[in-house]
Amino acid sequence: MAKEKKLVEAITSMEENFAQWYTDVVKKAELIDYSSVKGCMIIKPDGYAIWENIQKELDARFKETGVENVYMPMFIPESLLNKEKDHVEGFAPEVAWVTHGGLNPLQERLCVRPTSETLFCDFYKNLIQSYRDLPKVYNQWCSVVRWEKETRPFLRSREFLWQEGHTAHATAEEAEERTVQMLNVYADFCEEVLAMPVIRGQKTEKEKFAGAEATYTIEALMHDGKALQSGTSHNFGDGFAKAFGIQYTDKDNKLQYVHQTSWGLSTRLIGGIIMVHGDDSGLVLPPRIAPTQVMVIPIMQHKEGVLEKAGEVKEALKKGGIRVKLDDTDKSPGWKFSEQEMRGIPIRVELGPKDIEAGQCVLVRRDTREKTVVSLGEAAEKAGELLETIQKDMFERAKKHRDSHIYDAHNYAEFTQTVESKQGFIRGMWCGSQDCEDKIKEDYSATSRCMPFTDQERISEVCVCCGKPAKKLVYWGKAY
Repeated sequence: MAKEKKLVEAITSMEENFAQWYTDVVKKAELIDYSSVKGCMIIKPDGYAIWENIQKELDARFKETGVENVYMPMFIPESLLNKEKDHVEGFAPEVAWVTHGGLNPLQERLCVRPTSETLFCDFYKNLIQSYRDLPKVYNQWCSVVRWEKETRPFLRSREFLWQEGHTAHATAEEAEERTVQMLNVYADFCEEVLAMPVIRGQKTEKEKFAGAEATYTIEALMHDGKALQSGTSHNFGDGFAKAFGIQYTDKDNKLQYVHQTSWGLSTRLIGGIIMVHGDDSGLVLPPRIAPTQVMVIPIMQHKEGVLEKAGEVKEALKKGGIRVKLDDTDKSPGWKFSEQEMRGIPIRVELGPKDIEAGQCVLVRRDTREKTVVSLGEAAEKAGELLETIQKDMFERAKKHRDSHIYDAHNYAEFTQTVESKQGFIRGMWCGSQDCEDKIKEDYSATSRCMPFTDQERISEVCVCCGKPAKKLVYWGKAY
């Protein structure tokens, strides 16, 4: 009992210290370990398995839209990075440089990719010659390096895993269509698979990607009321094409510049899953992303026939298409329960001698801890149904939490009162001036998260900051 209690006590209460709670969960659930390189994390099997499921699900959705996977070098020559002025200025503070090859200094510094726009542009300028070569709809799964000052596992590390799509199109209209399409792929994935509700919208000029004409984003709200930018899609127009000389001959035999897009999503989503769904006992994983959906835990497994029957239940669940494991270690049942809860496995099956005698087992939900007794013959069917119920319920709970933490502010006094006393998104009208954005950030460390696509309500005619005529509704908030 002392050991079981110790396992639970290893996690700080989220109400006591949310940041420490988060760190405790990623460590105690064995998602990551710290490496000897400051700011870089070792992703352990349980953490990487979540990323593998994200990758598998997203990759299939990408390919349904015509995306093909490629792989680009991890090094970018300095001269290549410098070709697009706004882009290089945006990333310069975070770039890591390679200056030597072995013992010899390089003639030209090489940047360890923080992103791969310049590499794709250099590739496209030779690959694309005619309108017949378009569109090019490529994506790569890789790691990137950004020398962050403040790091936190998954949310902000110096090396992280992600995917980055880079496409080239004949027209501005096609590029815009692809930009919005991929943002919607991200949003649907987050809501349908991660049970994470998001707000879709456009970034302001100040917050957009360096070198882009427009940046679209999905913003999720964490349990502590902070926003997490969970995926972005960028319309580059023909700016990069002009900088790199990417031209094609159109149907009238005239030279035109291509229009490009870029879109990316990273392992920071794992941090989002933790902070949207987790509780004081650890992870709570949505069933569709959980590497293990059901853990079978035998009770009094030393008794004759218990392990054998537990194995039969496991096989029945597996045949039913469920990702299932059997915990047949010699740990106590209570310890196994705590481990299953810590790891966020959506359902556990409890099965002991009395259950076997009665021809039944107990299904226990991780999210609510609700118990359901089912017959052994129905275990697979009922578990499958319960997984779908859990997935739906988790999304609805997260959406209810988000919606109950969205507040309106009509002037700066209201904004001040809200940002100082409440946690969540603040809806406020904006005049379009960066001065107002800067003031809000300086005063309250809050930023413009997005100008929403669907929420176009004019809650006021004046800017929430300066009181001048307003142009757009903006979601504001503190963010990770």
